[in-house]
Amino acid sequence: MSMSYDLRRVGDVTILDIVGRIDISTARGSDTAPKRLREVIRELAERGQTSIVLNLNYVTYIDSSGIGELVAAITTLRNRGGDLKVIHPNTVVQHVLALTRLENVVEVLPDEGSAVRALSSGDNAGAAKHG
Repeated sequence: MSMSYDLRRVGDVTILDIVGRIDISTARGSDTAPKRLREVIRELAERGQTSIVLNLNYVTYIDSSGIGELVAAITTLRNRGGDLKVIHPNTVVQHVLALTRLENVVEVLPDEGSAVRALSSGDNAGAAKHG
């Protein structure tokens, strides 16, 4: 199963609900996953949507290529003055975020409301620390 996504807006924050796997096929693109995560984020950023919440509730797997996609997304948004927050990673995804220390780069919040509030309030401390 490849990655798919749905977009929603809550005020000035874009919620990206990711479903499936964030892996090598997602990073490369394919017939089943024609758009890479970094391309989706770049297109949103080009439209001025630089405050993004990634809902990983339905992500079943992430590999090193998927981590690379997340890093590229964070970099794109922070270079444009925005930020990215992560919500609802399952145990497997949380473990990968911890192993790669990505949890030190991107804030993982408990729910959508917390993430939207953090982005809406301009709390981009991660961007200042890591950007």
